[in-house]
Amino acid sequence: MSAGRIWPLLVAFATAAFAPFAGAQNWPDKPIKFIVAAPAGSSLDVLARTISDRLKDRLGQPVVVDDRPAAGGTVATDFVAKSPPDGYTMVISFNGPLAFGPHLYAKLPYDPQKDLAAVIITSSQPNVLAVNASLPIQSVKELVDYAKANPGKLNYASVGNGSSSHLTMELLKVTAGIDIVHVPFNGSPPAVTATIQGETQMIFAVMQPLQAQIQAGRLRPLAVSTAKRFPLLPELPAVTEAGYPGFEALAWNGILVAAGTPRPIVQRLNTEINAILKDPSVKSTLNAQGFELVGGSPEDFATLIRSESDKWAPVIRKTGARID
Repeated sequence: MSAGRIWPLLVAFATAAFAPFAGAQNWPDKPIKFIVAAPAGSSLDVLARTISDRLKDRLGQPVVVDDRPAAGGTVATDFVAKSPPDGYTMVISFNGPLAFGPHLYAKLPYDPQKDLAAVIITSSQPNVLAVNASLPIQSVKELVDYAKANPGKLNYASVGNGSSSHLTMELLKVTAGIDIVHVPFNGSPPAVTATIQGETQMIFAVMQPLQAQIQAGRLRPLAVSTAKRFPLLPELPAVTEAGYPGFEALAWNGILVAAGTPRPIVQRLNTEINAILKDPSVKSTLNAQGFELVGGSPEDFATLIRSESDKWAPVIRKTGARID
C-alpha cells in the first residue's frame, strides 16, 4: 500500500483513538441525567437532589434527576450500565442492585463490577429497626420473644426485594430463629406508611424516612444494624447488644456511570461530588436526617462493591432469599 493511501488511514485511526479524550476535555457541554434507583421522596431521592442542586453550579450544566424505582433499583442501574459511556448519564444506586443482586436474581441483566464504573460512595449508615408503636415491644429481645410466640403471624415491610432493608431483616430472622413474613414495597414511603397503619408490624430502614413517624409517636425505634452504636443515633442500641454478636448490615449507596467512561470525566465527577459531601451546610443538613456521608476515590467504591458482594453471597444463600 502506498504512503499516500496509508496516511489517511493513520489520521482516521488517530482521530478515533483520541476522540474520547477530546470529548472529556469539553465535558460537560449539555445537561446530565441523574438516574435514581428509588422513588421520589425516598432517602436516596433526597440525597440525589441535594447533590444535584449543587453539582449543576459546579459543572455549569443542569443535572436532571430522574427517579426509576422499578425492580428494586435494578432497572435504573441497568439503564445506566447500557447508556453511552460519555458521562452524561449517571446513577445513584445502592447495595441491593450492586452487591446483593448478583446472588438474588436468577439472571441479572448487567454485571455490577464489569458494566459500570464506580465514581464515589455517597453515604453509608445503619438500618433502624422500628415497630408500630401499638405493639407491646420495647427492645430487640422483646421483639424476638413476641415473634417466637406468634410464628408466621407477623409481617415486616421492606423498601423493596433485594434491598438492604429486606436482607437486614432476613439476617435477623436467621440469626434469632424467628418466622416473620416479608412484604416488599416500592421504596420507603409506602413501606413506612404500611407499618404505621398496621398492615405490617415492623421495618428495617434508614433513619431519614422513619424520623418524622418516630417523632410523631407512630413508630418505636428499637436498634440499629451497626456492630456498635451509631454516632449519629447514640441513644439506640445496636442489635449486637441483644445477644447477637457480629450482626452488622449497612445501607450504603453511591454514584456510577457506564463502564468505559473516560477516566478524566470519572475523576472530575469524583472531585466535584467529594467537595459537595464535605460542604458544612450539606453535612449538617444530611447528618440531621441520619445520613453519614462518605466520599473517597472511585477505587474505594469499586472495592466496597466487590467486598460487600463477597460478604453477602454466603449470607444470602443461608437465608434462602431469591428473586425470580
